[in-house]
Amino acid sequence: MEFELNEQQRLIQDTARQFAENQLAPNAARWDAEHEFPVDVLREAAALGFAGIYVGEQFGGSDLSRLEASLIFEQLSRGCIGTAAFLSIHNMVAAMIDTFGNEDQRARFLPGMMSMQTIASYCLTEPGSGSDAASLRTKAVSDGDDYILNGTKAFISGAGSSDLYVVMVRTGEAGPKGISALVVEKGTPGLSFGAQEHKMGWNCQPTAAVIFEDCRVPKANRLSAEGQGFTMAMSGLDGGRVNIGSCSLGGASYAYDLAVEYTQTRQQFGKPIAAFQASQFKLADMATELEAARLMLYRAAAAIDSGHPRKTALAAMAKQFATDTGFAVANDALQLHGGYGYLRDYPLERIVRDLRVHQILEGTNEIMRVIIARQEMGS
Repeated sequence: MEFELNEQQRLIQDTARQFAENQLAPNAARWDAEHEFPVDVLREAAALGFAGIYVGEQFGGSDLSRLEASLIFEQLSRGCIGTAAFLSIHNMVAAMIDTFGNEDQRARFLPGMMSMQTIASYCLTEPGSGSDAASLRTKAVSDGDDYILNGTKAFISGAGSSDLYVVMVRTGEAGPKGISALVVEKGTPGLSFGAQEHKMGWNCQPTAAVIFEDCRVPKANRLSAEGQGFTMAMSGLDGGRVNIGSCSLGGASYAYDLAVEYTQTRQQFGKPIAAFQASQFKLADMATELEAARLMLYRAAAAIDSGHPRKTALAAMAKQFATDTGFAVANDALQLHGGYGYLRDYPLERIVRDLRVHQILEGTNEIMRVIIARQEMGS
């Protein structure tokens, strides 16, 4: 088993880290405080190939692996967790269109998405269906060459700002087999957005409800056949879970680095607090937990790339462990900073706020444990 990155992977990793240090980190606090969605910077990331990481080259994608995507999101999150996480969502939508779209759909949507002149959001969760996604109620009724959509999607990143919305809708029977996927374009009559949510973190990206009221969408915008939407949604979640785990890893790794630096310079009782065994043991545990999370994420990403039969369980394990660990490590880093960690003059409190939601989205960590248990028990 090879644990070293190859030359291309190291180059990708370095490029993402430099972008995070130069373009994301200097602005992250302002974006958070002012609730600013940094579209121009997202487009700069797209120019590096970070908007179509695993989209084929035909329409301008980077055609990279899930492991390489994990490297990218880990490094970008050292600069701004919320921005990196939104890029993960955009990439998931792009991959769905590239994988399940027909030639016309791919040619229509993907080139703009690769430059992020066209920004995309993903609409699955509803006010009454979160973990039980198959119970969604947003309905699409056939009307000639169109569907008429009615319903509401909740907690949608990019809502109101994005140009495309891949929406999971009910076109048939109850349960997963009655769900289809439609691409809804901004400006479509009947499409509107709720008020912006006031969130604990991720303040650099807009979040709101997406509302459909007799919204007419061409059947030409349906991805694949009717009834295939839930399969598409689930297929995207394995990679999404690794990505959000990688965002936790990157943010927590940066918090850890800040804690190491701070404890080596902060003097108490005549010596650096890093000289005290309590601090040393805490830092040692943090480093060990981050390394374990990194190995689990890379293993899960490689399993997705190879089509391993346990890829879904491995992705769930990695997501659950990395997001729980990431939050705990960032919180410990804040604790090691003492009162300074609680101030907005330091990045620790923002990192803790941004990482907290990772234990909820892409499937809560309780649902990750359900998925793992089912696979382990063969059910």
